Amino acid sequence: MTDGQTAYSSSREPLITLSGVHRIYHLAGEDIHAVNDVTLDVWPGQMTAIVGRSGSGKTTLLNVIAGLDGPTRGTVRVLGRDFGQMGERERLDLRLNHLGFIFQSFGLMPLLSARENVGVPLRMRKMDPREREQRVDEALAWVGLGSRAHHRPYELSGGEQQRVAIARALAEGPELVLADEPTGQLDTRTGRRILDLLRRMVEERGVTLLVVTHDPQVMAEADIVHEMRDGRLVETRVKESAASSAT
Repeated sequence: MTDGQTAYSSSREPLITLSGVHRIYHLAGEDIHAVNDVTLDVWPGQMTAIVGRSGSGKTTLLNVIAGLDGPTRGTVRVLGRDFGQMGERERLDLRLNHLGFIFQSFGLMPLLSARENVGVPLRMRKMDPREREQRVDEALAWVGLGSRAHHRPYELSGGEQQRVAIARALAEGPELVLADEPTGQLDTRTGRRILDLLRRMVEERGVTLLVVTHDPQVMAEADIVHEMRDGRLVETRVKESAASSAT
């Protein structure tokens, strides 16, 4: 199956819709098509993966979906909002209040404890301190790090740091989480544990997860896999269980 729009259908609306999206960079007088005419939907309650070799355009596409980079052509809709009709402040508000992010490099502040790192986005939202602390504690407990809450990143293993990053995303209460190579810096066994946690986040917390990855474990676990090559979407694979859940 190659059509990213029709890979999964239901009466629900997709959380992400890309229509004819291009991202072209001009380098040394040459046009580089990092993303080339991509059309796809990402549906709620699923783990969706975008896969491809280095340079295939998958991370650029994720940045476009996050509103960090604008498309050269095409339409990007996230959570029902058309990025083309939004200013930078509105896109920032969408990222801060409705999206969660998980990065390959964990993205933790080295001088802050795990607890403080998880609370950073909530402080940016000026959340009531009592609610903020409750959310932080709950998120750290959910990822199994309640006893490590006061440790700084250098005192944590790579897997524990990524669990802090997951807790940070979860504490925000997002509808959609975007993850860039979340197992990329981890060994296979630790990566499997992180992947199990991400799957639980989808199934137990109702979060929609979009992952950019080249990890075969993530590809095997995802409900829907979109493969990119040279900036193009070349194939979409859907798990039978994901397709049947739409009916």
